[in-house]
Amino acid sequence: MSMSINPYLIFDGNTREAVHFYEKALSGKVMGIMTFGDMPADPNHPLQDDMKDRVMHAHLKVGEADLMFSDTFAGMPYQPGNSIQIALHPKEEARAREIFAALEDGGQVVMPLQKTDWSPLYGSVIDKFGVTFQVNVPGEQQQ
Repeated sequence: MSMSINPYLIFDGNTREAVHFYEKALSGKVMGIMTFGDMPADPNHPLQDDMKDRVMHAHLKVGEADLMFSDTFAGMPYQPGNSIQIALHPKEEARAREIFAALEDGGQVVMPLQKTDWSPLYGSVIDKFGVTFQVNVPGEQQQ
């Protein structure tokens, strides 16, 4: 079984600034920045104009390490400094389901495991210790 793990930093509308700050400070390379507005429109969940420029996902390569970033949805609770999540990337969907089930035991599901535009299986859970994990089976375009 193969799986990669990386920190996922969450900001409140200033992710783009943070990515470029860490790019310079850590001599990293921005691999990509995607906004919520870049995603296909969903008529069942229309995106407010103030959300379109917020960063949905950014990837910064620092040496061999990957740092990933996102903005919160406008108005969501945000506590600076307590906004680091752990992203898990198991290659097999069965393993993703096992990990998710173990983490949700005594915890709270934020987003159930489901197919998304970027992953065949993605979900988010806060474990019983208050640590947020994103479980993401890499899609074909990801490494």
